[in-house]
Amino acid sequence: MNYRAEIDGLRALAVVPVILYHAGIAGFSGGFVGVDIFFVISGYLISSILLHDLAQGQFSLTRFYERRARRILPALFLVLLVCLPLAWWLLLPHEWVEFGESLIAVNLFASNILFWLSTDYFAATADSIPLLHTWSLAVEEQFYVLFPLLLWWLWVKARSYLFPVMGLLLVLSLGFSEWFWRQSIEANFFLLPSRMWELLLGVLCALYLQKYAPLTGGSAQLMSMAGLIAIIASIPLLHSGIPFPSVYTLIPTLGAVALILSNSQTLANRLLSTPVLVGIGLISYSAYLWHQPLFVFARLASPDTLSVGLLLGLCVLTLVLAYASWRWVEQPFRHAQRISLKTFAIGASVISLSFIVLGLAGIMSEGFPQRFD
Repeated sequence: MNYRAEIDGLRALAVVPVILYHAGIAGFSGGFVGVDIFFVISGYLISSILLHDLAQGQFSLTRFYERRARRILPALFLVLLVCLPLAWWLLLPHEWVEFGESLIAVNLFASNILFWLSTDYFAATADSIPLLHTWSLAVEEQFYVLFPLLLWWLWVKARSYLFPVMGLLLVLSLGFSEWFWRQSIEANFFLLPSRMWELLLGVLCALYLQKYAPLTGGSAQLMSMAGLIAIIASIPLLHSGIPFPSVYTLIPTLGAVALILSNSQTLANRLLSTPVLVGIGLISYSAYLWHQPLFVFARLASPDTLSVGLLLGLCVLTLVLAYASWRWVEQPFRHAQRISLKTFAIGASVISLSFIVLGLAGIMSEGFPQRFD
């Protein structure tokens, strides 16, 4: 699988609006669509890797989940660790109980279920939930529990049906989402069945590009630029009053598809390949992890509403911390040569269990009220 710089640029185009949306910066009312773009990118990249392994006869569930764990857990654990003293200092007892529930759910990759049952993503109270953004990690990991097995089975037993089956699942999930938001807006927003189609868009991109070359020529120029414009336009035009996900979500997600399917030499993809965007894209996962806790704890620590200048400063701090954790946490743990699978698995299990135990302690103690004695 060849590296495509524009995909990292597309990651930057996804994470920056999310950060500015949660900062409350004017003009980014639809910045939350960055998560939907991330889902498409994730489906494309993970499927491309799996399809390459299948084609080479190297498919391994153990190796797949090891790669996922090394990619996701180290930076996540670091952010959770930094949140602990801030939560101890700033959260009231009932807020610490909720934080304890979040700690447990995050480490079980079930935070989307927790927040579906307890939270409105678009409510003002969401500004006081440090780990609210982890719902999207849970959606992805739930998807990747069964998807590799389905992909492997279809590859072995019915390879010619791969594209139709994935396409059918996509249509069913999108149709379900369009129906389900009328039944429960919160469940539709947080739960996998309504989100699966976004990941499957990326999967279909990977299946197409495994067989065919990226689109070139005038049609690719037009399609990729239209995709870039669709993504950029959705950021100020969409807002929390629009049901999401729904057919409206096709605007940014199909925009991402258009860019992924187009050749790297199109004008739109060359714009995405600029060094600044690629650099932000490389650290986008860590940036996504850091931004919400920074905003929440800053708001809780301040008796006044945070100024735009301070919020923008926190956005810059997000990128600084993201670079640091990408450079010194994400990168080292991704190399099995430095840290063996056994050492990594034992360490990750112990750390995850410790967070779960601490979350349970916070719940059982009713939020450690003795902190304020």
